[in-house]
Amino acid sequence: MEGLLIDDVSMRFELPNGSHVQALQNVSLNIANGELMSVLGPSGCGKTTFLNIVAGFLAPTAGNVELNGSAVSGPGSERGMVFQQGALFEWMNVRDNVAFGPNMKGMSKSESSGVVDHLLETVGLQDFKDKAVYELSGGMQQRVALARCLANDPDVILMDEPLGALDALTREKMQGLVLKLWKETGKTIILITHSVEEALLLGERLLVMAPRPGRIHKEYRLPFADMGVGADLREVKKKEGYAETREEILTMIWDMEEEIMGRAEAAQ
Repeated sequence: MEGLLIDDVSMRFELPNGSHVQALQNVSLNIANGELMSVLGPSGCGKTTFLNIVAGFLAPTAGNVELNGSAVSGPGSERGMVFQQGALFEWMNVRDNVAFGPNMKGMSKSESSGVVDHLLETVGLQDFKDKAVYELSGGMQQRVALARCLANDPDVILMDEPLGALDALTREKMQGLVLKLWKETGKTIILITHSVEEALLLGERLLVMAPRPGRIHKEYRLPFADMGVGADLREVKKKEGYAETREEILTMIWDMEEEIMGRAEAAQ
């Protein structure tokens, strides 16, 4: 089967005191190749756990994950990860960071150089290729992280709050870049975010997860990601249905947070 299949996945963490935490419960999804999906939910609903299972960093306690018909049993180059902090190699310059994956694969120097130059031009960092990572702004570092991920040519790009630490203007520019890369590369992208506005802009498919145990509470199919490719994202936010959907989801998540707080108070 083509695409990403999450089949009845559950995750339970056993604690040292003998108790346990049910982080995910019976999550099932079919994600077609080339889809852009954003995932929202209250804190502690299992969003990052879900992403780590797809990445192969965690093995679920129940259920299976398959990518293009092959079982996911650990990390693999067909799934790339972009973290909230770039996790770049501080001792390498920009070019060497992006070239790391191709070099590890044994790609020839000339071929690797071509791939790196193309990606740095794509993310707007061609003039910064010889700079040290610490000389770059946060937004530039995330561009390097995106380019490094793409250099491995993964089928699926997993993004865990990749823009959360950026200022508002830089974040908007990076949102535009994510949309551009999605359309130009045809990659499947799954993006975790706490921002409802970002989820609306960067999800042609948007999932809202319920509080622990994490489950899919509601799914939306949205037009705003397609509208935003190459467009002014502030104008996209003025489109029909955007404000209404934003308020609906905000209310939904607010009610979930209130429920979580009520449980905590009752347990005291």
